[in-house]
Amino acid sequence: MTSGNLPHRRALSTILGTTALSAALLTGCSDNKPPAAPAMGPLPVTVLEVQPQRVPSSIEVMAQTEGARETEVRARVGGILVKRLYQEGETVKAGQPLFQIDRSTYEITLADAKAKAEQASREMNRLKGLIEAKAISQKDYDDAVSNHSVAQAALHQAELNLSWTTVTAPVAGTTGRAAKSEGNLISAGADSLLTSIYQSNPIWVRFSLGDSDLAKLAGGRVTNKNITGVELILANGTVYSKTGKLNFLASNIDTTLGTQQLRAEFDNQENQLLPGQFVRIRLLTGERDGVFLVPQAAIVQTEQGPMVMLSAAEDKVSPRPIQVAEWRGKDWVVTGGLQAGDKVIIDNLMKLRPGAPVAPHLPAVPGAEAAAKPAQKG
Repeated sequence: MTSGNLPHRRALSTILGTTALSAALLTGCSDNKPPAAPAMGPLPVTVLEVQPQRVPSSIEVMAQTEGARETEVRARVGGILVKRLYQEGETVKAGQPLFQIDRSTYEITLADAKAKAEQASREMNRLKGLIEAKAISQKDYDDAVSNHSVAQAALHQAELNLSWTTVTAPVAGTTGRAAKSEGNLISAGADSLLTSIYQSNPIWVRFSLGDSDLAKLAGGRVTNKNITGVELILANGTVYSKTGKLNFLASNIDTTLGTQQLRAEFDNQENQLLPGQFVRIRLLTGERDGVFLVPQAAIVQTEQGPMVMLSAAEDKVSPRPIQVAEWRGKDWVVTGGLQAGDKVIIDNLMKLRPGAPVAPHLPAVPGAEAAAKPAQKG
């Protein structure tokens, strides 16, 4: 080997040494296991320590409002509908003009009736002097009196027909949609309906009770003794400010639906309620003692029935079947399955597993749940 090849050999040795070191490092890294994930701590949850309470008992069902009286507005004479004189849906007074039918034909008829009535009156007065002078027969005079009466009746009818071309509201209330448009030919027969007026103060609310609802009442039927009050719940969940009363109770069960039809009456002086609205009726049936109020979100519906998750001994999750009655605001009324002091978990329910450890804490907003007081961590 010549001395000229010595630098090349040294360079090669350096490269080979570096390669070997890199391989060794890589081999060493490949033997190391990835670090284990840190163990998950107890899941933070909010709990309520429930206590037995006395709350009003009730039955709550769907209902629909309707006007206390619905009056049809119909044309009493025929003709072309010239103008609608009201805004659909507005409140009107009794006697307020609603529609105008073409008057021209009836004005001509009235003028003709006036002329005939005047002629008949003159003829009767002329013959009256003659009958006193015995210049004519009694029959001639009687015919003149009859013709005068007929002419007066025709005049009165013509005046009525002309006045009926202005269709007025028969009662005060809220108007409905116009059934005829301007320019339509109106008849005085079966097709005479122009609109309807709904009297919405007071307003009525129709609803029905099924067998399961009736079974909650003493004696299995509605009476003045087992219904202590009637409340109306609006679509947004708020309770209507006025309480109502039952004003109709069917004496039999609807054989088609298997329900009992009822109707309640509410004051609606401010027209807050409109006919046709869907609402809920709450019948107050007394009080329940020793029950618990649990937020709806804290109750899980399972195949075995409703259930809650408790923070039990050693702060571990324990499922508990319960029995519920009805809603009360945002809470369920729980009639069985809970005991005083149970810590009901109200959030993170989807992450819970029976026996899993949890870290219970107070509600974020004290007093947000009227159902119970917050639990103290033991």
